[in-house]
Order: sequence, then C-alpha cells, then structure tokens
Amino acid sequence: MHDDGYALIAVRSTYDCNPTCIEPVTSTAPPPPRAAYLHVPFCVHRCGYCNFTVVAGRDDLIDAYLAALARELSWLGEPREVDTLFLGGGTPTHLPPDQLRRLLTLARTWFPLAPGYEWSVEANPADLDAARAEVLAEAGVTRISLGVQSFAPATLRLLERDHGPPEIERSFALAREHARSVSLDLIFGVPGETLALWQADLRAALELRPDHVSTYGLTFERGTTFWGRLERGALARLDEELERAMYAEAIDTLAAAGFEHYEVSNFARPGHRCRHNEVYWAAEGYYAAGPGAARYVGGRREVNHRSTTTWLRRVMAGESPVAESETLSPENRAREALVLGLRRLQGIRRSDFHHRTGFAMDDLAGRQLKRHVELGLLADDGERIRLTREGLFVSDSLWPDYLRV
Repeated sequence: MHDDGYALIAVRSTYDCNPTCIEPVTSTAPPPPRAAYLHVPFCVHRCGYCNFTVVAGRDDLIDAYLAALARELSWLGEPREVDTLFLGGGTPTHLPPDQLRRLLTLARTWFPLAPGYEWSVEANPADLDAARAEVLAEAGVTRISLGVQSFAPATLRLLERDHGPPEIERSFALAREHARSVSLDLIFGVPGETLALWQADLRAALELRPDHVSTYGLTFERGTTFWGRLERGALARLDEELERAMYAEAIDTLAAAGFEHYEVSNFARPGHRCRHNEVYWAAEGYYAAGPGAARYVGGRREVNHRSTTTWLRRVMAGESPVAESETLSPENRAREALVLGLRRLQGIRRSDFHHRTGFAMDDLAGRQLKRHVELGLLADDGERIRLTREGLFVSDSLWPDYLRV
C-alpha cells in the first residue's frame, strides 16, 4: 500500500464550476517540480483489497519494464534535480537485487538528489532481505516504508498477505539498520476485526519503535476481489461506530507515544514526516513515470495507462503512455490546494493560501467553510482554518463541497 494512497494523493473529481466566476488576484505559472514518483507494478500476488496498478506472477516482464521506464524517463530531455523521490507499487523490493540496483540507478540518474534529500522506497516484509536492503543503502535510500498492514495472523490471512509477525520483525530490523527512517503501514476496519485486535496491532507496532506510522481504514474498491465478495455477502463491512473507535484509538495511542498526527492518516516522530507526501498535500508539482503513475507538472495532471503491458507497448513504440489528462484552471488548482491542505492537521493560513494561489479562501469557498465551522467539523480562528477532531472522522465527505461551486 502506498504511504498515503494516494499516487497517491491526486484528487479525482469532476469540477463543476465556471473558471471565470472568481478571478485570482495574481496568476503565475507553477514552478518546476522538486519531487518525483516512480511506479513499480510487480507483486507476488494481488491482495483482495488492492486497487493499485499491479501485475502479479509476471517477473518475466521486469527487464522489459526497466527498458520502458528508461525510455519514458528519457523523454524528460535532461535530468531533473529533486528534493524528494518515492518508489512505490506494487512492491519495488520484489525485484531481485541486480534488477533492483538497475532501477535505483535509473531513478537517481534522471532525478539527481539535492542536498538534504529524502528518498523513500516501499517494501514488503516477506521480500526485504539482507541483499536487497544493502542495495537500497548503497543507492542512498533514506526511508523505507514497510507494508505491514497487521500483526495478527488471522487478519493477515484475510488480507491475503504473504508475511507474518516473524517476517515483520526481521524486515524491520533490516530496514532500521540500513535506512535513516522507517515507516509502517497499518490497516484497520478489516472484516471480523475487533477493537482489541486493533489495539494489539498498535502496541506491536510501537514495540518496534518506528519513525512513522500510516493508518488506513479498509476500503472496498470496485473491481477488486474484496468488492465481489462483499456483493456476494462473503465479506461484511465493520460497523461505522467501531471503525470510528479504531481510528480514535490510533490517534490517541500514537499521540501518547510521542507521534505527531500531521495528516489525516499519518503520524510521525519529530523530524520524520514524509516530505514527499507533503508535496502532494501542499498541491505542489511532481514528476512521475511507470504504469498507472500520476504526474502534476505546470498545472497539468496526467495519468499513465494502468495496464502494465499496454504501458510497455506504447512506450516502446514511442507513443504516449498517458491515458488521462487535464489542464487545471487557476481556480481549480486553488480548489485542489484547499482540499489537500485541509488534510493536514495544521490546516491552512488565509494569508499563505492567498499568496500561493492568488485567491482569497473566503471568496473561493466561504459558504462551505462557514457551514462546516458551524457543524463543528472545522475550526476557524480568523487566521487559520483546520479540521477539528470531529471533522477528522468525516473528512472524506467534506471535500466534494470544495471542488464545486
């Protein structure tokens, strides 16, 4: 699972507004991105809940993937220096050491890293071994994100994960030895899960002393096997109040352990926020390559074809791999910035928003902001607007109000 879902965080919505209805005070072209994402689609198995661009059981495509990725990146024309680089999937560490080394060399060639950089790589506990960990360290990777999901064997089996607690402990020790920062992904709200089981997961995670924890409520995405099982009655969603209690437990437990709750799903020890994901939440630009990868450059959002084989065929034929694209108007860019910024617990300062977007926040969405403040979902001190604790529990339901007039 991605560190934050989201390629991660891109807002996917149909805008319903007139781009001329509100004029920005100033409008400048976005600066060149300082972040890059590479998507690695390979996995041993596609888990039942997974809706990411993944190809399982096709290791025969790895060399072709590396060749196509090199070709797509060559279309940048020249290397682009970045402050943050993120390799997600899929499972980047599924690649054997030699092919993983080629991938990392390719990444660093086209995206040279500025001083003080952050380089994150997602890893699966079952395949992060000593050889792969050494390859990551030799390349200069600073942050490893482990897709743990749970410590409970029964929960892991239901999620169709290929690891158990021993693999988690082994891989975490390797990550701790070879990276400056280690993050754990956890999933709550799994069918049959109890609050006690979730509390045990949180305790087990804290015993490892990670630098960062991401907690995600399980979602049932159309097209996944979990969706089909849900429709057939073979799986059942947890009660909403129980899911709410689980999220509250994560907030309180991690805060008590010294973690900063800095974004809806993300918690970090001081100095260990995911800087790459903060690029998304700041609505700043980022490069991206690989099947299903989403990029945001110069106000234009593009998403590559989600089929790995189609992406391969198009790139190697010299054709564009882009399946979806949209050039955002200044107003729509500002609306995305509002939504993404409100995901952060620090919220948004009116003056900062105006400076960055050219729009006054209250002109753009004053009615919606006032209503959500009155409902106790947002707090407004006159300078800064942020989610309240109550707002955190329903935040996803708020965002469509801000993406349309």
